[in-house]
Order: sequence, then C-alpha cells, then structure tokens
Amino acid sequence: MSSGDERDARPAAAPRPLVLLVEDDDGDALLVTELLSDAGVEIDLRRATTVARAVTELDGGAVDCLVVDLGLPDAEGLDAVERLRHAGRRHPVPPALVVLTGHAGIDLGVEAVAAGADDYLVKGETGPDLLGRSLRYALQRRSSAAQQRALYRSEVRAAETARLERALLPKHLVEDPTVSVMVGYLPGGGGLLGGDFFDTVETPDGTVLSVVGDVAGHGPDEAALGATLRTAWRTLVLTGTPPQEVLGHLERVLLTERASPEIFVTLCQVAVGADRAGLDVYLAGHLAPMLLTGPVGAVRCTEIVPQDRGRALGIPVPGGWSAQHVDLSGPFAVLTYTDGLVEAALGAGGEPTVRGRGRATPRLGTAGLRTLVQDELDAGGIVGVVERVLRRVRSLHGGPLVDDAALLVVGWTGADEVPGERSSTLADSAEWARS
Repeated sequence: MSSGDERDARPAAAPRPLVLLVEDDDGDALLVTELLSDAGVEIDLRRATTVARAVTELDGGAVDCLVVDLGLPDAEGLDAVERLRHAGRRHPVPPALVVLTGHAGIDLGVEAVAAGADDYLVKGETGPDLLGRSLRYALQRRSSAAQQRALYRSEVRAAETARLERALLPKHLVEDPTVSVMVGYLPGGGGLLGGDFFDTVETPDGTVLSVVGDVAGHGPDEAALGATLRTAWRTLVLTGTPPQEVLGHLERVLLTERASPEIFVTLCQVAVGADRAGLDVYLAGHLAPMLLTGPVGAVRCTEIVPQDRGRALGIPVPGGWSAQHVDLSGPFAVLTYTDGLVEAALGAGGEPTVRGRGRATPRLGTAGLRTLVQDELDAGGIVGVVERVLRRVRSLHGGPLVDDAALLVVGWTGADEVPGERSSTLADSAEWARS
C-alpha cells in the first residue's frame, strides 16, 4: 500500500470543539488566547464582544462552550449568564458555560454556578493548567449530557415502537371454540416497523374470514397504512360486506390513504365456510396459502396451487379478484403468511440447509417454508407451530430478518369437544436475541 493509500485509509479526525469567548477587552481576550494555547487545549476559538453578538453566534451554529466575562457593555453580572443560558436552550444540547471574570468573591461564584455556569474562574488567579482543566471538564460534562440524552431518546423510541407493534396485533373476533387462531409477527429491519397486517373475524352466520396483507415499503408510514387497512377490512366484514366485494372497497381506502401513487398492497383473504366443508381463497398479488390437513400426529402441509393470483391493490391495471374454492373434510388449518418469511436468506449464520432438501439455497422460498413447516409439525404437532416456525426461520437467517414476517394459521378441530388453539406471538428482536 502506498503512503497516499495509507493516508486515505486513516479515519477522519473528530472536529474540534468550538469555544466562544465573550469578552469586550482586547487585552483580556489576548491573555485568554495565550492561556489556552499554553494549556494545549485543542479547540476552535471565536470571540464575541457583547452578549447580543454571542446570542447571534449561538443561533447561527453549534457552539460547544462559552467562556464569559461578567462585565460586558450590554450585560452586567449574572445577567450575561442568564441570557446566554436562555439562548443556549434552543440547542438540543446546550453549550457548556465557564465564567472567567475579574470579579473576585466566593458569593458571586456560587451564584454564577447556581445560575447555570459549569465553573467560575478569576482572571488574575487562573493559569493555563486551571483554565485548560476547567474547559476540558465542562466539555466532558456536555458530551456526557449529549450521550445521556441520545440514550434516553433511543430508549423512548424503542419503547414507543414496541407499543405500536403490539397494538398491531389485533384481538380476533372468533366465537366458535373449535376454531384455532394462531398468529405471529416478526419485525424486520432491526425491529423497525413495517406494513404487514392480519386479522380474523367470525361473521354472524358462522363464516370465518381471515386476511394477511403487506404494504410495499418499511417504516412508520407503512405501518400506519397497514393498521388503517386492517381496521377498514374489519369494518367491512363486520358491516356485512360480502367477501367477494371486500377487496374492491379496501382498494378505495388504499387509494385515499396512501402517501404516493407508487404504494401498493398484496393481500390474501380466506373465507372458511360456516359448515367447515370448504374455503374460498382471494389473492391480490399475494403468495398462496398452505393447507394443513390430517389427524393429530399426522398433519400434512401442502401448497394450494393458485388458479388466479389477481392483481395487487393499488396497481392501475385491468383485473379483479375471484374466489378459488377448496373442498375440505375433517380437521384442517390454513396457513397464510407474508413474503418476509420466504425471503429469509439461508446460511447467513444459522443452519446451511432446510432439513429434507439436501442442498443449500440463497433464499428459503415457498418450497423451503413448506418443508420447514412440515418438519415442525412432525416434531411438535400443530400446537405452538407458529412460534416454532418463526424461530426456525430467524435461526436459518442468522438473526433478525430484513423484512417483516407475519404468519397466520386459522383452522378447525373437526369435533365439538376439541377446543381450538389460540395464540399470539410478537417476536420482538431484543427479546429473541436473549433467547
């Protein structure tokens, strides 16, 4: 590597703190400059001769520390400290403030510190070491305050994000005790919010409708839109809108609420008949669901081959959404999910392959997810399968997923005396990192 390359590879030096000296006397200003030079304090020094000029400097840029005289043309005594402290509060982290004045006296020093100064020094009694140490301590306290503020804001943001994510887990409106509803949500992007949404509602005639949707994009705007669409979907179902008309009305809500015309939504709606003898699948550009059938201990997972995927909501192309009917008998469950699961990368830190496939693949994919679900059904049955699948996918990926992943399993036990499973899992990234 050449010397030029070595210079380019060096990390950029941290910017030096900006110190504003508020001093009207030229001789005293020169003395302070020499003291700071002798102290070896690495700073950028500016000067203001009045409090008014210092306030202008504060408004115009980031000042890290003020060194203030108490005898100024437009301020006398502690008035300067109070005015500069007030002006500094407009900054996210107020600058440190050191009083350096010719006024001697313990009482004035105590009052200055009480008014907000970090330190009080007397000009004739202050040498380079004392001034340098005072500035370093004041700047360090300001840096610590900035770090504590950033940490507090980060903790508050994380707490609010967690609260909003938990609010996205709906309380399913299903009265039939033999119907299972198991849901799981794994936030991607390091725990940031995304636009996945899901819900399940039983209508007065016994039909059980479910929805899983995915708003294009990732962040609070998409999360808010997803929550809006889930609420709209539930409202449409509860007000008796026929299943075949729900998606059209939901698209009208999307067109009104989305922030830009590029935003679209993929969606899968499933309607389980009141007689539990079949279900209708509606796809809007979304992945087809999987079917779990068979008795306890021998449940099989199969993919429903879509006959008509339909267009995504919000895409301005011709086409609508039609139902694909699937006949059923006995106990069953239908598994719907968002693409965050199948987009999980393999071999990124977890297992290199999905059991039974015999080869590594860059993405889990739909076939890989089906095999993984079957593995978990064989190993532990259907109870708790949602959480186990989410944990397994996260392990395969080697950590938090890039995109959100939602998983919804709705089923029927096939017998009145066998209650259905009800579970809700928010796979919080921080919590799962500890497990």
